[in-house]
Amino acid sequence: MNETEQITMELTPAAEKFIRRMKRCASDVNSGFRLKVRPSGCSGIAVEFDLAANPEVNEVVWKHSELRIFLDSASCLLLNGAIVDFIDSRSLTGFAITTPGGTAQACAPASTLVPVDALVKC
Repeated sequence: MNETEQITMELTPAAEKFIRRMKRCASDVNSGFRLKVRPSGCSGIAVEFDLAANPEVNEVVWKHSELRIFLDSASCLLLNGAIVDFIDSRSLTGFAITTPGGTAQACAPASTLVPVDALVKC
């Protein structure tokens, strides 16, 4: 059984709105939103997402309002303390993850638009 994880991730209203819009496309009203992130490039984070009926064995459930967000352990580490936003403009569509930390010599703290290849249209 998967546990509810208490991490200090913040969803902006735009990110929450996108996740709720995606969930409306799910056949199961109790489905969750799977969010996977991994490091990619200088201060970049690659994002994958999907809808799932249940978390996988290696995932934890992070609850935000009535949303269930499924995260693997690597994503929990990367998203702890992060702000997850969603940008939807004429030129860019995707998640923007702002992470804490970073140093002047290395990459700046991540504030990276991650393009979404295809959005589900309901």
